[in-house]
Parts: sequence; C-alpha cells; structure tokens
Amino acid sequence: MDVPPRLVIDDGAIARNVESIIRATGTPLMAVLKADAFGHGPQADVVLGAGASSIGVTTIEEALALRSSAVRAPVLSWLNPVDADWAEAVRSGVDLAAPGLSHLFAIAGAALAVGLTARVHLHLDVGMSRDGAAPDDWRTLMHFARAWEERGAIRVIGVMAHLSSAQDPADEETTVERMRFVNGCRMAVRAGLRPGVRHLAATSAALSRPDTRFDLTRVGAGLFGIDPSGHTVLEHAMTLDAPIVSVRDVKAGTGVGYGLSHRTDRDTRLALVPVGYGDGVPRAASHRASVSVRGARRPVVGVISMDQLVVDVGDLGVAEGERAVVFGPGAHGEPTAGEWAGWAGTIEHEIVTGIGPRVHREHVPWHAEDADVAGASTTAPVAAVAR
Repeated sequence: MDVPPRLVIDDGAIARNVESIIRATGTPLMAVLKADAFGHGPQADVVLGAGASSIGVTTIEEALALRSSAVRAPVLSWLNPVDADWAEAVRSGVDLAAPGLSHLFAIAGAALAVGLTARVHLHLDVGMSRDGAAPDDWRTLMHFARAWEERGAIRVIGVMAHLSSAQDPADEETTVERMRFVNGCRMAVRAGLRPGVRHLAATSAALSRPDTRFDLTRVGAGLFGIDPSGHTVLEHAMTLDAPIVSVRDVKAGTGVGYGLSHRTDRDTRLALVPVGYGDGVPRAASHRASVSVRGARRPVVGVISMDQLVVDVGDLGVAEGERAVVFGPGAHGEPTAGEWAGWAGTIEHEIVTGIGPRVHREHVPWHAEDADVAGASTTAPVAAVAR
C-alpha cells in the first residue's frame, strides 16, 4: 500500500490549545509532555513557542531526551525510582520532585557528588494515596529538606500535589485537598523553606477551579484537546486513518471475524482495514465502533483483530485504496477518540497514548511566528510532514 495506516498530528491545534489555556487560567503553564506527549510526538518547540513557560514529564529519561533536543526551558521530572540517575539529571539542570525521604537523600547525595545544587519540588500527597509524601511524613521531609539546603545540596523551588477528583468541578473533595495543599505550603514556609512555585491543578482543575491555580498550572491532556471535566472546548489534534486493502460482496447471513460473532443481515459489501488492537485500536470496542468512509459513518463488524478490522460499507461502492478514518477531531462527522473511549469503556487518554509504532506518523507543522500573541486566531499550515 502506498500510504500505510497513519496518524496525522496537527501541531497548530496543540499550539492554539496552549494559547487558549493560558488565556483561560491567567497563570504560567507547565506543559506536561509525558508518554511521548500523550502520543503526539515531539511537541516541546510547539508548546514553548505558543507560550508555555516550562515542561513536565514523569521520568528522568524523558527529561534528558528533551535536554538532548536542545530544550533549555525548565523541565520537571516527578516519578522516578530511588536509584534513578539523579546525578545526570542534576548535571543537566532538570528539576526533580522529592516524594519522600529516600528520594530526597538520593537527590541530595547525587548533587553533592557532582558539586552542584539540585532544584527540588517537594511532592505532597493530598488525598490520592499514590505519589507524594504522606501527610504524616511531610514535616520530617521538610526538616531534612531544610538541612540539605543549608549544606548547599538542594534548593527547594516548589511544592506540588495532585487532585483526585477534579474531573467533577463541584466535588467537595477538591476543596478538602486544596486546603491540605495550602496547609502543606504554610508548613514549608514555617520550616524555613522558600518555595517560589506552588502547583496543584492539572487540566480539569486548571480550567474549572480558579482557586486551585496558585503559581502555575500543569496541563497535559488539555494540550491535546482532552478536558475530563467537560468545562472547556479544546481542539483535538489527532487523526488516525488507514487504506482499505480489500473489499468483498457477501450474502445475508455471512459470518465475520473470529467466532463469527457477527452475521450480516442483508447482502452487503465488507471492507478490510489494516489496523487492530496491535496498533492501539481497542478490541473492547468490537460490535459498537464505527469508522468514516467517504464521509459516512459505517459500522465495524465482527471482533477487532490484532492487525485488522472489518467495516460494513453497505452500498457505498467503496473500492480498494480508499481510506477509512478511524478517528479524528470530529469536524467532518468522523468518530472521535472520545467516542472510541466510550465504545471501549475507557478514557480518551488511553486511546491517544495507545497508538502503536507500526502506524506511520505525520505532523501538520506549526511555527512560533504563528503564535497568537495578540489574542487573534491563527491558521496552521496544511502540509503534513513525516517524522
């Protein structure tokens, strides 16, 4: 096939989301580019050019990759094992989260070994029982952080936490967790620390709860058009399409796919599309999903296989070589990643981060000179380039 299954990523949509989020929140933006920018590939230049002031990732490896690509903006890494390569992170000027004493001591020891001062964000668990220091450990963590500051090993530049229930702006749990965060920040100051950056809100809270914004907001999913709270309309940036590799006319009652779990209810035409769960198209969406062919929604029939799915195209007269849009922004009636998430019983984040490496990537480019610095809308170029 001349053009294989491909994922087209509109960098301009991401840039416009950055601009919209900064206008909506009125705070500096940490653009979270973990997991290959939620599956959207290299985006550091785009988000920084559009106005983000810093970048957040989970692992040191992700942070070092950004440094290797000449990113000089602040980069925070917040999820690492205690034996991570702290020394290289400190040498590269990567900000590091300390969620407990073992991590703090490891970071400080590495900083002393390389003769530099590590920039640290103390991470407080305000309710998720996940990452971050448990409330009972917070006072001790601050005590030792101050001690390491006095030795010149670290400088505490931030305090961070993460909300558990911000997808519902009315959930009172957010109010409770916000107060825990405020108290944690006050305790840090009383311990002699001077963190200049307090950050709590991710996408949902940043867009729907102004009281959680503090000194910056950490936005990941929102950069790519996903607002779990449903509070803000953002632009989706991904389109997944694939060629039709074969068609066949079948009689009513013809079985389709493994287990013959679908039988046609009329004489019809079936089209074979070469993407499946091995490429990130969820098998759980079988018998519910649809794709767009010639601008019309047509049902996916039978069980989605590892490498392929079958579409009932009816009387459209579709031929080999035409393309099916699996999902896209929805502007032309095609299914969206959100719809696929609903069909599969999951969240949109899982759909966009799950597209596999066999799928060819192309970008619709955007450049910093296109930035909406005056608040006017921008138009992205239309040519796609491969990466």
